[in-house]
Amino acid sequence: MAASGFEGFEKRLELHFSGDDPVIEMGGFRQLDFDSLEQVLHAVQCTVVSAVSNQYFDSYVLSESSLFVYPTKIIIKTCGTTQLLKSIRPFIHFVCQMGLIITECRYTRGNYIFPKAQPYPHTSFKEEISYLQDQLPNHLCYRKASVMPSKFTSHSWHVFCACDKFYPIPIPNDRYTVEICMTDLDRVLARKFFKNPDTTGKQMTEVTGIGEIIPSALICEFAFDPCGYSMNGIDGDRYSTIHVTPEDGFSYASYECVGSIYDEDDIGRILKKVVQVFRPGTMSVSTTCSSSSSEICTRIVKAVEPLGMKRRSCTIDEFPAAGTVVFQTFTLTGNR
Repeated sequence: MAASGFEGFEKRLELHFSGDDPVIEMGGFRQLDFDSLEQVLHAVQCTVVSAVSNQYFDSYVLSESSLFVYPTKIIIKTCGTTQLLKSIRPFIHFVCQMGLIITECRYTRGNYIFPKAQPYPHTSFKEEISYLQDQLPNHLCYRKASVMPSKFTSHSWHVFCACDKFYPIPIPNDRYTVEICMTDLDRVLARKFFKNPDTTGKQMTEVTGIGEIIPSALICEFAFDPCGYSMNGIDGDRYSTIHVTPEDGFSYASYECVGSIYDEDDIGRILKKVVQVFRPGTMSVSTTCSSSSSEICTRIVKAVEPLGMKRRSCTIDEFPAAGTVVFQTFTLTGNR
């Protein structure tokens, strides 16, 4: 923990793989044994506290955030002073052992609340990029890094993408990823994430309304002592995840999920629930999508502005393989 408080803003790494059909059909990267997975997490400086799986992927709640393992994809996000990028080398080592090839890497994060507390290689985005460039294999030769600004110095979006092929036109894909970062949470609502002696993660899920965000999801949650909360949701082949640091002065919550552009009311309904659960003073929303990004962003604005959240900035950029990233910031208008 930083001297001033706990760093809530997460670092997020996503790795994609390819391989022969028999390897993928046998489970692909899901075949990695738990001991090997723990070795990777040890390098990052976190541990598994809860887990659940279905036929599509494995979901792990970590001592600092989350890990999702698919046959051809890994998503890991960690907060605090974890060294997330140190997972790249061991992950690639195991990927090669299993007969898979890494085809894409994405790294994103917001602004650290306590940047001076971050260890190497996370002391600056420049250093993170340099580390990524050194760790990734040469065949991931199409690379781009960018800091997407906003009206607020406390909320900007750092993006690095690398892939093995040049995509002049984004790959058609109906899926999008939404990453939400919220600060200055409503104090009354944030108190629900402080643990009493008998409080369980399940109780926090119920009393806060988190279970209503995606009612069909199977939720695996964990309540930290003395405060804090993490959950992973599984809904078919889609995941969602929430992490909360509720302390006054540096309160933070994140929400991430994947959706389909064909679910017309999906992202709007989800955003409404998220804002109602946390009532943040400032919120940033990053969407990554290969198509229809403007339509998704319009849905987001229409969903949250009636709840008193005013859009303050919007930045758009294109990245190899990932497609279009749209970064929007919102603030709560009026008094609490």
